[in-house]
Amino acid sequence: MKTIANFFIVFIIFNSTLYSQDSLVEITNNNFSFEIRYATSNNFIGEKLYDCEICLLRPQVAEALKEANKYFNQKGYRIKLYDCYRPLAIQKRMWEKVPRPTYVANPYTKGSVHNRAAAIDITLETLEGCFVDMGTDYDYFGVESHIDHYNFSEEILENRKLLIDGMRKFGFQTIRTEWWHFSYKKNISYPILDSPLPCEN
Repeated sequence: MKTIANFFIVFIIFNSTLYSQDSLVEITNNNFSFEIRYATSNNFIGEKLYDCEICLLRPQVAEALKEANKYFNQKGYRIKLYDCYRPLAIQKRMWEKVPRPTYVANPYTKGSVHNRAAAIDITLETLEGCFVDMGTDYDYFGVESHIDHYNFSEEILENRKLLIDGMRKFGFQTIRTEWWHFSYKKNISYPILDSPLPCEN
């Protein structure tokens, strides 16, 4: 009987961890710009993956992101958000289409930090909404998207440095292959989530 009781306790904890979004914060249009690509077909899959354009993050990650945006605002820029929390089910759909771990995290191993609501895909634009050239489009799969690729104009290199250095000041870490991806430093402590995005029908 004790074994059965322990099983149900573990199941309840697991179920709550996996499916609860109570601890996530929505990033609203407060000095941010939004282009959530997976809410459209304009992405590397070519299909709409999200039912709505929304950015959800862990509270600590959201607060760090807001502070980073204030920093860029003072320099005449704002953060444009491409992606935030991504349900594990969506990660599996991506992996089915493009099983390339260099650019798409394997959902059957560690998954993506996006699945932990502790990563963001971003770029910068001016406060007037003007384009800031980072050398490639978002989700470009090639060496030109790598942060250690330097065969660009001085302007592009300076733009990338501004973005990367600014985000690192607020606890965000880079990955080598994607200039747009930033994981919050404590991401491994957050569990993977698979709750659907809370979109109104």
